[in-house]
Amino acid sequence: MSEQPTLGAGAAEDPTKIAAEPEATNAAGRAGLGLAGNLARLFIHSKLTPLILGGSILLGIGAVALLPREEEPQIVVPMIDVFVQMPGASPQEVEQRVTRPMEKLLWEIPGVEYLYSTASSGNALTIVRFKVGTKEEDAIVRLNQKLLANADIVPAGATPPIVKVRSIDDVPVLAITLSSARYDSMTLRQTAVRVADEVKEITDVGQVDVIGGQQRRITVTLDPARMAARNIAPAALPPIIHAANQRLQSGTIATANRETVIEAGDFLTGADDVGAIVVSTAGGRPVYLRDIAAVGDGAEEAATYVLHSERDPRTGAMSAPKTAVTIAIAKRKGTNATELSRRILEKIEATRGSLIPSDVAMKVTRNYGETAAEKSNELLLHMLIAILSVAALIWVALGRREAGVVAIAIPVTLALTLAVFFVFGYTLNRVTLFALI
Repeated sequence: MSEQPTLGAGAAEDPTKIAAEPEATNAAGRAGLGLAGNLARLFIHSKLTPLILGGSILLGIGAVALLPREEEPQIVVPMIDVFVQMPGASPQEVEQRVTRPMEKLLWEIPGVEYLYSTASSGNALTIVRFKVGTKEEDAIVRLNQKLLANADIVPAGATPPIVKVRSIDDVPVLAITLSSARYDSMTLRQTAVRVADEVKEITDVGQVDVIGGQQRRITVTLDPARMAARNIAPAALPPIIHAANQRLQSGTIATANRETVIEAGDFLTGADDVGAIVVSTAGGRPVYLRDIAAVGDGAEEAATYVLHSERDPRTGAMSAPKTAVTIAIAKRKGTNATELSRRILEKIEATRGSLIPSDVAMKVTRNYGETAAEKSNELLLHMLIAILSVAALIWVALGRREAGVVAIAIPVTLALTLAVFFVFGYTLNRVTLFALI
């Protein structure tokens, strides 16, 4: 008689028992990893993972190239100025009759956080600041609705409120200064105004201001003796001058499928045109404005002054200041300041010799687009240095494999973050880049 081995018999009786044990172990292991562990295992064993990583890096590179770059972040803090005039009123009267009632109304607007008011002779100014994150459009609509709904309580002698919105985009991103030793301030300002009109045609350009110089003005100095001799009252002259300075449509002529518009009158262009205005008649003869007044064509008194001087690179001495005019250019919200500054400078450079005379010096005195690009590139370089530093530290502390994981994970994460910035309309500025670093 022979006996069968017990172990062999047990194995022959249930051959599926040993095969089922690894599957049970794997199932228990997956249950122990949890959602994050199972997701990580899925990516580790997936052949699409390298493709996803490469695509994420490419998205980040594209976002860096396409994201608008700015000097300051787009922090939404709506601020609105409300002006009210009350000619002839003292500061105390303006405060009691205009400022205080208006403050009570403005406090009723949802989202208002602070009010700053100033009362002066004949004028009231209230600055309304809303809470951070309040939509600018909503703040403007609420404020205007509140003021219009209470227009009936405006005191007698006060003007309707004037509302002006202030934002970070009101700060000029580019300033061009024109100076010349040959031309006077009025000629420089006229040149700057023509250049500003060209700049306004560029897409994404916001407010354009011309600072400095003297505006052209035609002055009419009345002669009381001549006016009395012709029995002309001074109050009768402004309506006459205003009526002469307009062009009106007199009718149309339709012939041969074409319509011709007929206009009468013309605009005043100089002192001669103003002096030739007929203001009355005397003895059957017309009385011209030049017969009762001295008409002059010149520059008005300057409201702002701009002087420009440069430092000699060899001696370090400053040159004598010259009369100058500055063109300050702001941008629209969310516009790439670097790209916009480049397009503006190209457009202005194309006007050299035509709008801007060759003997007028042009100097870029502010270029936030250039500085924004420099700071963004510098911070991106620092971000790369930070990634390499972390990877090197992990290599020393934990090993080469762990350092490789960090060197891949951090750039991919930052790349996807920059792609999200682009999708949601954020910009590259000092705050966003410091946060990423």
